[in-house]
Amino acid sequence: MIALYYYPGNASLVPHMMLREIGTPFELRLVDRAQNAQSSPDYLKLNPSGRIPVLVDDGQVLYETAAIAMHLADRFPQAELAPAIGTPERSEFYKWMIHLSNTPQAEFRAWFYPHQHVADEAATESVKTAAGQRLNRMFDVISRELGDKPWLLGERFSAADLLLFTLMRWGRGMPRPPRTLPNLAALAARVAARPAVQETLRVEGIEAPFV
Repeated sequence: MIALYYYPGNASLVPHMMLREIGTPFELRLVDRAQNAQSSPDYLKLNPSGRIPVLVDDGQVLYETAAIAMHLADRFPQAELAPAIGTPERSEFYKWMIHLSNTPQAEFRAWFYPHQHVADEAATESVKTAAGQRLNRMFDVISRELGDKPWLLGERFSAADLLLFTLMRWGRGMPRPPRTLPNLAALAARVAARPAVQETLRVEGIEAPFV
């Protein structure tokens, strides 16, 4: 049995979309951030960092979005959410998963929670502004690397595109949203059109505009 601990629109969106792409049975378990449930003793037993998501797969507890995504890609190779192990394309997949999770995803913490990055509250707005500038540069790099390809891996859709879609969604309220880059906007539209993604967004109560 697979259980996904999630909150709508959080990083859990990535494994949620993957599970619907895969088509395997799973259970959704809401971690109600409005009630600070991610800091409850029961949840901290699953993920000591108190972050979302957590995936429980036949008793194995996993956290960290990229790790969960790569686990699901390996566990269900028939879904073709990652290239075959040992191929050059698989190495490219690893590159994108680690880059997206270590670089823009990590930077979004300073954008959304600038108060956690200062000792002097007067610097909070400066931290947020600087994080936004860094995110702009990061998405510029991704856009240049994507070029005119339909997906991050070229002609092949993968879980990396789902992760990028989620990060673009997080940036929708920025002064210069990632969707203003035409090739990123086109990729996001292709992701949003996928039936599994549409169902995920419906279940999580996420309405357009998605990014």
